[in-house]
Amino acid sequence: MNEKELISRLKLGEEAAFKVLVENYQDSVYYSVLNILHNAHEAEDTAQETFIQVYDSIHGFKEESSLATWIYRIAIRKALEKIRKQKNRQRLHSIVPWWMPNEAKSSDAAYLNPGINSEHKEKATIIFKAISELPNNQRIAFTLIRVQGMKHEEASEIMELSIKAIESLLSRAKENLQNRLKKYYNA
Repeated sequence: MNEKELISRLKLGEEAAFKVLVENYQDSVYYSVLNILHNAHEAEDTAQETFIQVYDSIHGFKEESSLATWIYRIAIRKALEKIRKQKNRQRLHSIVPWWMPNEAKSSDAAYLNPGINSEHKEKATIIFKAISELPNNQRIAFTLIRVQGMKHEEASEIMELSIKAIESLLSRAKENLQNRLKKYYNA
C-alpha cells in the first residue's frame, strides 16, 4: 500500500492501516528517540506515545510533508518533552531531595543500538554520553544526520529549520563533541 492510500485508510480509522503504520515505522521511531533519550524504557514509552498521537491526530495531517517526516516531528517533540520533564524533576529533586526518590539515568543506547558492534561498545558509550550533553537542537541534528544517516533536507523538515540552520547546528555539534572527546582521544 502506498503512502496516500495508507493515510486515507488511517483517516478512516482502519485498524489494519494503523498496524501497517506501526510495523513500518516502529523501529525507526524507537531508535530515533533512543538516540536522543539514551534510555530504553523512556524510548519505548515515547515511541508508544508517538503512535498514539499519530492515531489521535491523523485527521489534522495536512500532507504538506511526508508521513514519515510528520511522525518523526512528533517523536522528536515527545523526546524533548521527556527531557524537559526530567530536567524539571532533577531541579525539584535538588530543592527537596527527601520528597522524591533519586532516579537513575541510563546510558544504554550504545548497547541497544543494532548498528554498534560489540567490540565498539566502550567507545560508543563514551561518544553517546558526549552526544547526550549537547544542547537539544545540536543533539537532534547530529543524531538525525550522523547517527541515523538522514539527509540534511530530511532533518530540516523534521526540525522545521532551514538547511543552513541544520548545517550550523551540525557544525557546532561536531566542534563541541571534538572538545568534549579531546581528553579521551589524546589519552
